[in-house]
Amino acid sequence: MRICKSDPKGHLLKPGRVLRDGSGKILDARSSVVLVIQQGKKIVVDTGLFGEEEIILDALARLELRPEDIDAVVNTHSHPDHCGNNHIFVESEILDPKEGETIAPGLWIMETPGHSRDSISVVVEASKIVIVAGDALPTFDNFLKTVPPALHIDRDLAVSSMERITSLADVVVPGHDRPFSIRDRKYVALPI
Repeated sequence: MRICKSDPKGHLLKPGRVLRDGSGKILDARSSVVLVIQQGKKIVVDTGLFGEEEIILDALARLELRPEDIDAVVNTHSHPDHCGNNHIFVESEILDPKEGETIAPGLWIMETPGHSRDSISVVVEASKIVIVAGDALPTFDNFLKTVPPALHIDRDLAVSSMERITSLADVVVPGHDRPFSIRDRKYVALPI
């Protein structure tokens, strides 16, 4: 584990969710949106579905921030429910980081393909390892049942990415659910 002099802080701006019908078909999916602040640098991971601008703006305002205060945006993958509000961060750099790339002290990228080819997760090294997993680990239930995302391009790759996340993380921010603890197997609050 890398040690960081000043721990990053993660704030859940908007929890993700997924709505299914009785047969399990996805009716609606909206991603989690996370703000990570490290040494004054503010990074938003995923921006949610187009039309959720007010939710994100209100959450930023509660932290006394505006979109122009955000330095960078990282999308865990290119599906519209994860990057639909990139447009509100016009003054922010939209990053396209690769495996192992450090985006700020204590924040680095882990490629986690399977759901999609371009899936990445953001590893936040604080007092606990928090991984913003996007749809590489979409819900707490996927973790509990060791089931890969229902929508995936390669099941084995998706399972491998989930295993990589859960072997490293203390806490996971899933793409379509609230943050949860790996060890305690329960939901937790951010910041940690």
